[in-house]
Amino acid sequence: MKEVQKLAILAAVFLAAYYIPFDHPQVKASITEAFLMLQEYAREHVLHCLIPAFFIAGAIANFISQGSVIRYFGGAAHKVLAYSVASVSGTVLAVCSCTVLPLFTGIYKKGAGLGPAIAFLYSGPAINILAIILTARVLGWQLGVARALGAVIFAVVIGLIMNYLYQKEEENRASVSLENMVEQPEEKRSQWQNLSYFLVLILILVFAAWGRPEEAAGFWYSVYQVKWYMVGALLLILGYMVWRWFDREDRVSWVSSTWEFAQQILPLLFAGVLAAGLLMGRPESDAGLIPVEYIEALVGGNSLEANLVASVLGALMYFATLTEVPILQGLLGSGMGQGPALALLLAGPALSLPNMLVIRSVLGNKKTAIFIVLVAIMATLSGMIYGHIVA
Repeated sequence: MKEVQKLAILAAVFLAAYYIPFDHPQVKASITEAFLMLQEYAREHVLHCLIPAFFIAGAIANFISQGSVIRYFGGAAHKVLAYSVASVSGTVLAVCSCTVLPLFTGIYKKGAGLGPAIAFLYSGPAINILAIILTARVLGWQLGVARALGAVIFAVVIGLIMNYLYQKEEENRASVSLENMVEQPEEKRSQWQNLSYFLVLILILVFAAWGRPEEAAGFWYSVYQVKWYMVGALLLILGYMVWRWFDREDRVSWVSSTWEFAQQILPLLFAGVLAAGLLMGRPESDAGLIPVEYIEALVGGNSLEANLVASVLGALMYFATLTEVPILQGLLGSGMGQGPALALLLAGPALSLPNMLVIRSVLGNKKTAIFIVLVAIMATLSGMIYGHIVA
């Protein structure tokens, strides 16, 4: 089977090299756009968002007991508590669809149930409190409220559906996790030390990922102005904690787990960013293979087709934190319907082509496909309902 896959890859590369018209201006522009998008991603998101997320994932893998994850997020956990926490996590973590991946991978591999893990995966980028406030201020309070309610409901409903579809498999997985649970050694740190350590890690991620508000005034902009001072202070505190509270074995295992997550996720993310840039270009550009005027023509009105197109395009495009709002502002000005706007807001921030590739490596083809289809269907239906209400 592996030899057949190698042959298929070689054949695909050969056919692409033979037939793609690289001298065509649109193809040249889209290839350039793909690498510009990768450069922008590396500059704006890898250092600020992904690296802190990798270190948090490594910390989860090493310093949170498997028993704790199973107790609060496992198959036998209290459903209301598990889904409540998972579905509102994005209000604290201002992360994009890619930054949430190491955190999702960490808790899922540690024993979290499929349903709560999926709810966390969706809610992390979808319920970003800053993005919801910006949506309400720029696009209208109705769209802001609809986005917030839709995101919370989506996270819970999609998580419950995924858990129902794989209930037997999840029960077996939970029993295997309990059987293989390694007896935890005596804690080296007190509970408040562990909580302080994780709080500092999360705050580093929150402030490092803090996006520039559209208005150069107010509380959110004040936080943006001092965010790097906050990050610097938090790094000093973290350095003291690691030096005083952790031994050499802990530090080595933490870095080793962080590196494992980076190796697994970064190559797929980079490949996905290149593909997204090639097809649709950067959010502020129209140099991708799919012309922006086609997109604008397809998402006008509130038809089933318009909402479905908005959901699918939103799921494929990559949105950095907060960038979806100005993009939608431009699309609405070009004739996009209110329903498709909500559909894109509900599908876009939580999914992207790079994000899908990584989810597939964790969950496999079938579960990933079902998750993507559920997001697209629910976003489409929500867009149609909202479009008819506001009309």
